[in-house]
Amino acid sequence: MAYALRSLSMTIAFERRGTGRPLLLVHGLGSTRHGWTTLFSKLEASRELVLIDLPGHGASPTEEDSHTFEGLARSLSEWLVSEKLVGVPMVGSSLGARLVLELARRGSTGPVVALDPGGFWQGWERTWAGSTLLASTNLVRAIRPAIPVLSRNPVSRSALLAQLSAKPWALDGDFVAGELIGLARTRTAKGLIRDLTRGPAQGGPAASGPITIGWGRHDHLCIPAQAERACRAFPGSRMVWFEHSGHFPMWDEPNATADLILEAT
Repeated sequence: MAYALRSLSMTIAFERRGTGRPLLLVHGLGSTRHGWTTLFSKLEASRELVLIDLPGHGASPTEEDSHTFEGLARSLSEWLVSEKLVGVPMVGSSLGARLVLELARRGSTGPVVALDPGGFWQGWERTWAGSTLLASTNLVRAIRPAIPVLSRNPVSRSALLAQLSAKPWALDGDFVAGELIGLARTRTAKGLIRDLTRGPAQGGPAASGPITIGWGRHDHLCIPAQAERACRAFPGSRMVWFEHSGHFPMWDEPNATADLILEAT
């Protein structure tokens, strides 16, 4: 059974669903808590999923510093305290993966699974990530009325998601439409892109629980070479490759992703 909640003291909208030990899921830039839909059926049978919309995303309003990584980390840290969730296992994707790594560094988590985390770009990779993300944001905002139709067509869907998915033609069109519209609606997207690609790299080391880092072999946003840097930043972390995945393993290999999360948390 799913039910929507809203913290009385913080700006983060959230939802709980499933039964079992709590597991916090943190989405990426431009997504919402619905970005984890592909994993629900396997995870909620044995975990109580705590699904959030980061500030400035989905149903969560924007705070003054929500256009920065540090601002999101602050909001999430304070929310964890307010909801008595400090120390729970966490899973993050992309920006969300970097956030759960940062919370682990601060000692605020249990076991962590970080899927293709940002924060490990160097040199030209920063320029590439920033320019392509800004271009994608501008594009989805310009074509927003047409997104539902384009997302249902395998050819146009593949063109729109070429950087993010290893097999975009196989994804559900309605799910893709929701993700793209979410990016178009994200009020802090451009500010976050600038901050993430121009700011300091993610620091370590891990300070709270075991860390598993998952990476898609065909990630064209956070290229696979960055995985080694992530592991160096968090000594003792475990590296797992998704051989048939792009930037979002829960899109391209949902069963393998769910199995890894259940095993690691």
